[in-house]
Amino acid sequence: MTTPQKRAVPLQIVMGALFCLLVGLVGLIIGGFSYRESSKMLLTAGKAVFERADQQIRLSSDKLFLPIQGAVIQSSHLPALSHLDWQQRLAALPALASVLNNNSSVSSVYVGYHNGDFMQLRPLPDQSARQRWQAPESARYALDIIDRQQQPLRYQRMFFDLRHQQLASIPLTGKPLDPRQRPWFRQAQASNTLIVTDAYTYYLSGEAGITLAHPCASKGGVIGADLTLQQLDSELAGIPITPSTRKYLLDPQLRVLAGHTGTETTELPRSSKLAPLNDPVIATMREHARGLNTTHEASVDGRLWLGRASRIHIGQQDMWLVLASPEEELLHDAIHLRDQQMWLTLVILLVSMPLVWQASRWVSKPLEQLAEEARTIEAFDFSRPIERRSHIREINRLAQAMSQMKATISQFLDLSAALSSERQLQPLLQRVLQESASVIAARGCAIFLLDGKNRLHRAAAMADGEQLPTQLGGTDDELAVLCRQAMNSGKRIDNQETPDQAHVIVMPLATRQGDSVGAMVLQLDERDNPGRTSLGFIESLSGTAAISIEAQRLLEAQKRLLEAFIELIAGAIDAKSPYTGGHCQRVPALTKMLADAACQADSGPFRDFKLSDNEREALHLAAWLHDCGKVTTPEYVVDKATKLETIYDRIHEIRTRFEVLKRDAQIEYWKALASGAEQQPLANQLEQTLKTLDEEFRFIAECNLGGEFMAPEKQARLKHIGARTWQRTLDDRLGVSHEELARKASAPASPLPATENLLGNKPEHLISRSEKDRIPGDNPWGFKLQVPQYKYNRGELYNLGIERGTLTDEERYQINDHIVQTIIMLSHLPFPPHLQQVPELAGGHHEKMDGNGYPKRLRREQMSTPARMMAIADIFEALTAIDRPYKQGKTLSQAIAIMARMRDEQHIDAELFALFLQSGVYAEYGSQFLQPAQIDEVDIQRYLHAT
Repeated sequence: MTTPQKRAVPLQIVMGALFCLLVGLVGLIIGGFSYRESSKMLLTAGKAVFERADQQIRLSSDKLFLPIQGAVIQSSHLPALSHLDWQQRLAALPALASVLNNNSSVSSVYVGYHNGDFMQLRPLPDQSARQRWQAPESARYALDIIDRQQQPLRYQRMFFDLRHQQLASIPLTGKPLDPRQRPWFRQAQASNTLIVTDAYTYYLSGEAGITLAHPCASKGGVIGADLTLQQLDSELAGIPITPSTRKYLLDPQLRVLAGHTGTETTELPRSSKLAPLNDPVIATMREHARGLNTTHEASVDGRLWLGRASRIHIGQQDMWLVLASPEEELLHDAIHLRDQQMWLTLVILLVSMPLVWQASRWVSKPLEQLAEEARTIEAFDFSRPIERRSHIREINRLAQAMSQMKATISQFLDLSAALSSERQLQPLLQRVLQESASVIAARGCAIFLLDGKNRLHRAAAMADGEQLPTQLGGTDDELAVLCRQAMNSGKRIDNQETPDQAHVIVMPLATRQGDSVGAMVLQLDERDNPGRTSLGFIESLSGTAAISIEAQRLLEAQKRLLEAFIELIAGAIDAKSPYTGGHCQRVPALTKMLADAACQADSGPFRDFKLSDNEREALHLAAWLHDCGKVTTPEYVVDKATKLETIYDRIHEIRTRFEVLKRDAQIEYWKALASGAEQQPLANQLEQTLKTLDEEFRFIAECNLGGEFMAPEKQARLKHIGARTWQRTLDDRLGVSHEELARKASAPASPLPATENLLGNKPEHLISRSEKDRIPGDNPWGFKLQVPQYKYNRGELYNLGIERGTLTDEERYQINDHIVQTIIMLSHLPFPPHLQQVPELAGGHHEKMDGNGYPKRLRREQMSTPARMMAIADIFEALTAIDRPYKQGKTLSQAIAIMARMRDEQHIDAELFALFLQSGVYAEYGSQFLQPAQIDEVDIQRYLHAT
């Protein structure tokens, strides 16, 4: 019984109602529009303020300059200024004082003459000025006089009161001013009209200002007035714009005449006057200016400024008025209004939030539940069905679709997991057929796969599919044609017109690269038509099946390739030396025998020992690769049959030296006989000498063969024989290799003829070990080795004196190094996780249970059981091998006896050795790989327990 669906409302209506509640959007739009319009109005007002400030400064400059200009021109016509007598010139004092009184911006009035005379009148308006100029208390004017007509020169300062009566005078020191050298004097005389100088800082007062000068009517002098810009500075300070507004009056060289930097309404420090403008805001304004008398914007350090630059004329000089204000201060009212509207919008949103929240929860709760279901799907949790109901029709439909999707994904993932877990191809194909048949109710199905010759073979079938051919034929086979068509097109073939097969569906099986591996045939009843969902599922299943089939085939091919390559390497190592041929093939066989015996044990220490397929594969590969490092071992070291053998046997060099000594003895005999000596004693001596040399060489040759032990008396005799000397007459550095010549260079060449020992250990016999051949103690592999100083020592006495065998310590290290190289080589291979033990297994067969083996000095408890198995297999094969140059192959009893001693000395594992004997592995191996003469009776009871 189905649950009746509730009445649902379209999602669009619900969301439309929710959006109507978001009144905040309207508030934001209104606030933004109001802020924009008010900003425009305030910016326009700011521009108007700038324009009014510009007009105010222009009027103030005209008001300041024009009266002074008229006063200077009028004063230039004073008759008293044209006299040469100073008393007569002082008659102009009241007129000059009136210029100062009427123009507070004039700091001084002065007259310079062509003969160098000079007079300068300054006001003394307050006590500080009188103290500065050292004037009496009632003095109101100070007059400096330079009279060059008197000798000596008259240089003094006179003080006058308000009625122009002289009060006192003082002499002046220092270098007097020469008006003829001043710019204002020269410019006025040259122009013959009123001139205005560039702004500069007055020497005595330190104030910034300009000078107005005009030639006197007498043509012999120039009258000038120093005009300060203090009034303009005050005018700038009084212009109300914003607290941070920057206001500057600049001269044509852009030096500061007056200005204010904002915040404070005081003028700039005195040290800043007439200094170059160093204000980044004004500099940026000038760069962005689009013309004079225009207002423009600029950004400085992320802050927007509004500015205006205009030109003001003072006399013949052009001055610049620059104004700049922060835009946020100009827009303060607009920002305040915007903030109020934002707060109002926020209040409205807060009031309406509960309603909006409740409505949104009503809509979002079922969606959240479905989202939670989606998260369970994402986490691959398919344990619960999806049952969600809502008043919204679209949410109901979404819940139904998700429920169907969850079931389909769950089924498909279960099937994919089952297919991927199959290690064998046949069960995998059978599972695919079962699932496909159940989905579309097929009465029969089969899978056909391509073989290496592009033929279709039936690989699996069920029900009626078992009646299909085991191999599809050519173009006359209708089913074969359908399969080929599906494989070539990569699409499903749905054939309902096959009389004998009724309704047949053929699904191509293609890999991810689009390569066909076969086809799946589904047999249905004639009137059965599977739905789109079922067919889609089967198509996805066929794709997964094709990938699994490809993976199985690739895995098997890679395993075969890896094993073939490993066997190739092992065969190459065995073929490298005729004396070790077959070792790399026999050790894996013996290791497998011992591992099988351990797995089959039902009692004893190995009753619980088992090897998985992966562990067997790792042991198999390790056994084949256990000696792969021998590819780096020189062949002549591995095959060294005599002590002096390298690439060749150097006993022949020793024989030649004995031959030389014998010839020398015969030559000495004939020389003595020719000189008149008695023949018989000479003959007896020659015979004895030759006999001794023959016996000594025979002894040397016997020593060269090596053996189990060399007695100390033989060592002493060897050194005694080696001390014999012979004479070399040819240079031994001619015709040798570059390396040998470099070794000989370590000692100076002997002059010819050279007398040398019969047997020697020469410096050139020592071959140094390079840094790459050294293994540091902190190596990453954990090797613990005693590395000989030299790579090779080919000294003749040194080699002939080997106590056991034919190998020196250096050569034995070189042979043992093969296991080091094996571990290094294998550790660099990217083995998959189940083969990570291969380097450890392959590299442990020379370790001993007591920790004295090599290369890591591992103890028994540090080694795995398979690694200890390989050690026994390697030793037993080496003892019984008949292809070694330095020994004969042992019989079974001899090999077992030796290994028993090795067990007692804790060289091999005692438990595995007992298993080796009790299971009969030694005998099984002997029957397959040993010569009949090596197989004898072994009383294993003698060797089962350590002595």
